[in-house]
Amino acid sequence: MPKMKTNPGAKKRFALTGTGKIKRKHAYKSHILTKKAKKRKRNLTYFGLVHKSDENNIKHLLCLK
Repeated sequence: MPKMKTNPGAKKRFALTGTGKIKRKHAYKSHILTKKAKKRKRNLTYFGLVHKSDENNIKHLLCLK
């Protein structure tokens, strides 16, 4: 059997929390920020969690399953 390899793109974008959930960053925070409200930009700064239905796919990319 060949070795399982971690997807390099997923490795850069996702991280595990202490409880085993997957952390992710929000999109839409890189450019064209003038038309976005302060509150919206502030809320996009914080980390979010990956939805339950996507967790299995991401764990497979990270070789956690």
